Amino acid sequence: MDAAAAIIAEGRCVALTGAGISVASGIPDFRSSGGLWERFDPMEYATSLAWRTDPDKVWELFRATGTLFHASRPNDAHLAIAQMEKEGWIQAIVTQNIDGLHQAAGSRNVIEFHGNSVDIYCESCGRTFDREESIGFLSSTGAVRCSECGGNVRPSVVLFGEPIPPSALNESVRLAAGCRSMLVVGTSAVVAPASLLPLEASAHGAAIIEVNPERTELSRRATVVLRGEAERVLFKLLDLLRGRMV
Repeated sequence: MDAAAAIIAEGRCVALTGAGISVASGIPDFRSSGGLWERFDPMEYATSLAWRTDPDKVWELFRATGTLFHASRPNDAHLAIAQMEKEGWIQAIVTQNIDGLHQAAGSRNVIEFHGNSVDIYCESCGRTFDREESIGFLSSTGAVRCSECGGNVRPSVVLFGEPIPPSALNESVRLAAGCRSMLVVGTSAVVAPASLLPLEASAHGAAIIEVNPERTELSRRATVVLRGEAERVLFKLLDLLRGRMV
């Protein structure tokens, strides 16, 4: 923990977060036991092909995730990272999550690598829908159609087979290449291209700090490995960083 705090205190730290950071908020890792992929085969419900051929089915998944996310609140891990950003220890957060909990915790510079479930829009005319309208979609059935043009309405999430939004990809790569350290929290580091960001950072000389209760593919490459639940580890890390200012 002391080594990790010393590295982050040097400045230009970027956080990369995955599903593990939101588990304490009641959102199970999609791939873990009890996760959504046990109920919804991702190759059947979460691909660009499924969206084109059967949007009614894909909306079953959208409603399941949307209901889960709307009921969730930031946990101590989200709050700790938001405070680290506010106090200048972290310059940006790149998240693979689509739950919006970093912003809800107060983080400002958040790059949503896989989009989000909060911003709902019409693919045809570009109309956007506010939170109240979006919540209303969760209690309807079938695919949602735009009342103005009849086009398909969807959340701004990246389905399998769809490209990462260029702005998110370019900014994430820029941050990875320019950071002095990367704090990698709650991700298995196996899903490309997000899994390549720590490698990009390392190739440019950055230290990698991994926070995860389990060993991952990244563990053997990390400079420092912190084993434990993110909500506990990150608040302890924040305390150590504040202690360095005394």
